[in-house]
Amino acid sequence: MPYLHLFKKEDILSLVRIRRYETKLGERVQTVLSGAQFRDAIADSDADFVVLGIPEDIGVKANEGVGGTNTAWNAFLQSFLNIQSNDFLDGREILMAGYFDFSSLVDVIEINAFNYEEKIDAYRHAVNTIDDTVEQYIHEITQQKKIPIIIGGGHNNAYPCIKGAAKGWYKAGIIDLPQINVVNLDAHADYRAMEGRHSGNAFRYAEEDGYLEKYCILGLHENYISQNIWMDIVNNPFIDCITYEDIFLHEKRSFQQALAHAAAFTEGGLCGIELDVDAIENTLSSAGSPSGISPIHARQYLNFMAWNTRPAYLHICEAATRMEDGRQSNTTGKLLSYLVSDFVKAMLAQF
Repeated sequence: MPYLHLFKKEDILSLVRIRRYETKLGERVQTVLSGAQFRDAIADSDADFVVLGIPEDIGVKANEGVGGTNTAWNAFLQSFLNIQSNDFLDGREILMAGYFDFSSLVDVIEINAFNYEEKIDAYRHAVNTIDDTVEQYIHEITQQKKIPIIIGGGHNNAYPCIKGAAKGWYKAGIIDLPQINVVNLDAHADYRAMEGRHSGNAFRYAEEDGYLEKYCILGLHENYISQNIWMDIVNNPFIDCITYEDIFLHEKRSFQQALAHAAAFTEGGLCGIELDVDAIENTLSSAGSPSGISPIHARQYLNFMAWNTRPAYLHICEAATRMEDGRQSNTTGKLLSYLVSDFVKAMLAQF
């Protein structure tokens, strides 16, 4: 099974800090049984959520960004698996499936690329391989009517999440067409031109290929949206956005009202829930900012969307613990574990 590494129970337990009189989430989560095929393991599990990691920064580099988004996954695991298992969240509802390792693609590019332009082209070509691989497994998960939770990597992975979920939920008979809506809490639209795949154009490709129906962006920063993309957005009836400035600076509507607007805009179909950590101020990410939403806003967003949409998947991306330019953070993993547990708890409260 190329690129995907499946977790065994001992892999998970090796990361759990066992304490007497306590039970950690890692002691309760499900894993794929040794020797089982991915499709059979998903079908046989009674877990409602399937967690996959994508520790890569190929898409970010393909977008001419600073690498480092490959570092958040391990930090998330260390924190998430050591959450307490209790009445609020037991852990048995979650299947920790595994993670993708695309480092071999990076090695080939770094060794063989002749110059900077050739390296960028090679990275963009490599994103196509990531797209095809990730889509396949998201398709398998959603076809079994389970909700994928995808952590790590660049926002390029939104495209295979959308495509795989649309095809899987359609195959499962939940939707009439292989097409879903998406809400994205993000400082950027990630709607750049189709110039080769990278972290800045996942939603453009998903729309052009017919898998994305309605797209709503929350918290878009006015300083980082080019005029041509802005015109594409405002002239497209299937795209809506509420800028960060309209919420927090001009106060045209509250954050809760913005969330309600996004849920209403995407009502009527399954909805991918996207959270780009770039949107959270002073959080280490590929394009971090000193001005953005707070961690509690991010938590409120996932809680609200879990309650008020029909989630097709959850995708949290662009986070890092260590960037290639030397910046570091030791709190990223814990933040991601809060975000995932908030979403799962809100979903379970409705079952």
